[in-house]
Amino acid sequence: MEHAMPYLFVAAAAFLATYLCVPIAKRLAQRWGAIDYPSKRRINTTPIPRLGGLAVFAGLCCALIVEIAGIKLLGWPPILIPHPSMSINYPLLGVAFLIVVATGAVDDVRSLSPKKKLLGQVLAACVAASAGLLIGRVVNPLVPGTEIDLGLIAYPITVIYLVAFTNIINLIDGLDGLAAGISGIASLSMFSFAVLSGRLDAATLSIALFGACLAFLRYNFHPATIFLGDSGSLLLGFGLGTISLLNVSRTAALTSLIIPLIVAGVPILDTLSAIVRRRRAHVSIGQADKGHIHHRLIQEGYDQRQAVLLIYGWCLLLSLGAVIINQVSVGPRIVIFLVLLACSALFATRLHLFEPVLRHHYNPKTKRDEIVTPEDPGFADEKRAAAEAHEERIERLGELLPGKGPHRSRDAHAREDD
Repeated sequence: MEHAMPYLFVAAAAFLATYLCVPIAKRLAQRWGAIDYPSKRRINTTPIPRLGGLAVFAGLCCALIVEIAGIKLLGWPPILIPHPSMSINYPLLGVAFLIVVATGAVDDVRSLSPKKKLLGQVLAACVAASAGLLIGRVVNPLVPGTEIDLGLIAYPITVIYLVAFTNIINLIDGLDGLAAGISGIASLSMFSFAVLSGRLDAATLSIALFGACLAFLRYNFHPATIFLGDSGSLLLGFGLGTISLLNVSRTAALTSLIIPLIVAGVPILDTLSAIVRRRRAHVSIGQADKGHIHHRLIQEGYDQRQAVLLIYGWCLLLSLGAVIINQVSVGPRIVIFLVLLACSALFATRLHLFEPVLRHHYNPKTKRDEIVTPEDPGFADEKRAAAEAHEERIERLGELLPGKGPHRSRDAHAREDD
């Protein structure tokens, strides 16, 4: 119990600070015009302020202050000690978090272009990598007892990893309480992994993030009175990515890299399906659509609360699976991973996550190529044309395969006549 006290105080500090700062974030959002107004793409039916990330960031900062005070005044064990195989500059890592929040906050207020927003994320990831948050070597799964030295490539790999983690939470932030709830579940799961592996820095950041998410849900669960905004969703994604890297040593085993991906499996699947369906529709990957998991659940007839709770359950199942994988031998690990993968694939298929919800359509009136949605009259025509083109490709492929062409068909008919 004595070892748990620092974590309880840190979580409580993050919770209280976030809870008290949300009203301030609301007022700032209203003053600066950071408001989400109802639109065709949005779920909300009333204007909602969207600078909630500032309150979450304040909660994390307050948690850090309480942790430092506890170390100096109460004799708590120091947490800013990286794994012996890593050398991390924690103040510089803090700067990376500040860059992410600032990028999101500016986007909430002024609506940055996708390129500028991505540039801010890359800058933050580069700062984090230069602070020492790197995986220098990975265990070679093909040759036991050997390692693969990543060398300089460790830097771009880390940057890509952090930027990807940052965006998976941003993309799934579409219903009241969804992103904050998923991040809370993921951070609590990562906290358990960090405690078991003795990574105090990762454990403290995890539990602080959990406390902040829990407090924010008080205002963000349906019906929400404030949204995370990009300031919050980018912060949560970047935080989870950082925790996952702090949880592994510089020489990372395959399991330690896969576990955080399982925990964040739902937003990862949502992001992957978005990329696939947009590529299938020949539209830009950055083109927003209404084919995300939460959109599909709403289309299936669930209300906001039901859809969010269902996704929470899915996340809890994956997190539980990750916990079990972390405790068993290689054989059961593979079996559990395949079961989780199959269940998620089944769910994704049931919701038609990979089917395009945007199509190109030539409008004879405007004489322009337009992007249409299922609500537009031209969508059905384009969907039918795509299905016919797909059938033609299958037929052509069948003709090219040995014994699958027209000759086989005639032979089969001849045998039937005999």
